Amino acid sequence: MHTFRDVETAAYCPRKLYYRRRAGPPDVPDEVAACRSLAFEYERLLDSDADLLAAPIEVSPTQFRSRLGRAKARLDAWDALADPPIQERTLEGRECRGVAHKVLEDPLAPSLVFAGRPPDEGVWEPQTVRLVAAAKALSWERETAVERAYAEYPAYGVVRTVPLTTRRKAAYRRAVRTADAVDGPPARVDNDAKCSPCEFREQCGVRTRSLRSLL
Repeated sequence: MHTFRDVETAAYCPRKLYYRRRAGPPDVPDEVAACRSLAFEYERLLDSDADLLAAPIEVSPTQFRSRLGRAKARLDAWDALADPPIQERTLEGRECRGVAHKVLEDPLAPSLVFAGRPPDEGVWEPQTVRLVAAAKALSWERETAVERAYAEYPAYGVVRTVPLTTRRKAAYRRAVRTADAVDGPPARVDNDAKCSPCEFREQCGVRTRSLRSLL
């Protein structure tokens, strides 16, 4: 059975999935754990200047509070997101398993917390795949439909609702098929911007060149 991380990585780069499987489960870096912890402290960060100034956020305190304040006003599920009834729950679905950082009960939905930067709108496609995997696993366990998930980027004060649209479900299915097919190193992709931050780029052998060298 694939993990949520497997299908997320398959959507990002199949070759990276191959090397990640060989390396085994990664440790969670301290900075990622610190960032994720912010997602369980929203109300305190909104209320306390001292706590917010000490928090590992990537935007100014004013931006953080403004963004989080808009999310609080906009989201019907805010109270459950700020004080989730279920935290760090392992979900076992038909195709995938993994951890949902929060599980909301009404309406039933998982929420995943991401340490990186959010796009200007929506969520990055590999993260979409991971969210759909979590929603499907939750649906499988509860034997009821799950129509949405939530994506949280706490270092940026951003919380987004992610409906499970047909397009997003199709991206998930493609990622599952890709993960199923990875039993050896897939073909290299030259000069892909995704290679530069990859922790496996040295083993992978993909050559990355700057725009200056290409010109």
